[in-house]
Amino acid sequence: MESQVRGGTRWKRFAVVMVPSVLATAAVGVSLAQGALAASFSVSGQEFKVKAGHLEGWGFAQYGGMDEGYTSVLGKEKTDRPVAISSFKRAEITEMCQSVKTTIPFVNKTIYLRLDAGPNEDRKVEAKNLYIDVAQLEADATFEDIDIGVAVQDQSRGPAVKEDGTSLPGGFAQQARKANLYDVEQTAWATTAGTFKLSGLKMRLGTDPKMECF
Repeated sequence: MESQVRGGTRWKRFAVVMVPSVLATAAVGVSLAQGALAASFSVSGQEFKVKAGHLEGWGFAQYGGMDEGYTSVLGKEKTDRPVAISSFKRAEITEMCQSVKTTIPFVNKTIYLRLDAGPNEDRKVEAKNLYIDVAQLEADATFEDIDIGVAVQDQSRGPAVKEDGTSLPGGFAQQARKANLYDVEQTAWATTAGTFKLSGLKMRLGTDPKMECF
C-alpha cells in the first residue's frame, strides 16, 4: 500500500488510531458487541497496544495535546504526557486486536488482557465521533483531500478540537476527508467514542506473553 510523504511527514508512522482500551469488563464488552454504546476507557499509567488489518475512516483530524495520567497502576502521583489526539467522525475496522500488559503489585505477576473483534469485511468494528490519545503508530496509509497546518475546526472533516484542556491551541494540526490505513500497529493511552460497536468480540485473560497483539 502507498505510504505518502508530504512536507516532511512520513505517513507510515502517522498517529491515527481507533479503539478503546482493554479495561473494558466482560459485561461492557458484551454490550458493545451487541449494539452501539457510548465508550470512554483508559488504562491508568499504562500504554495499551492495538493492531488492525484495515481502518477506513471519514472525517479525520489530528492535533497535539497533553494526556494526564498516573505514574503506575496503583500510583497516586500524576504526570503529563505529550500525545497526538486523533479523531474520526466515522470509522470501520477489520481484524482488530487490542491488548494490555499489567504487572500485579506485591505478587509480581504479569497478566495479559486481549480483545479481538471485526473478524472480516462482513463483521467490522464501527465507531462514531472517535477520539484517541496516541503515543506511537506504524501503518501503511493513504489520505484523501488532506490539509496540513490548519486549525482543525471544520466539521465537514473531523470532530472539533477537544475543549477539555487536553489540546494545545494554536499548535500543529491536520485533517483529511478520508483515510485508509493497513497493517496498523500502535500504542495509546486513552480514547473516547460517541458509539463503538465490536462485532465478533472475543476476550481472553492469561499469563502468556504471546497474548499481546504485537
